[in-house]
Amino acid sequence: MTAVLDADRVRALNDTLRRTLSGGTLVLTAGVVALGRARQQSILDAVAAHDRFDADDDPYGEHDFGALEAARRAIRESAPFSELGQLAGGTMQVDITPCD
Repeated sequence: MTAVLDADRVRALNDTLRRTLSGGTLVLTAGVVALGRARQQSILDAVAAHDRFDADDDPYGEHDFGALEAARRAIRESAPFSELGQLAGGTMQVDITPCD
């Protein structure tokens, strides 16, 4: 049986994971790890503070993807709870892309 979550519940789970790193697992890609601890912390702080979601990157209102800039890098973060029915134990991935 699959539980269907409404967007409000999914958004709440994603926001909690993004802000507190609780309720799931954080995965830093090799590019983020290579930046060192100080820049990693700067990136995680920016991800936690990120709250600018719009219809282009968040069409379902679930806060399951964010694009931002931190530590002079373009950062993409994706949270785990975008799959309907997934209640806990997801993985948030933080990745970097080159800034133009």
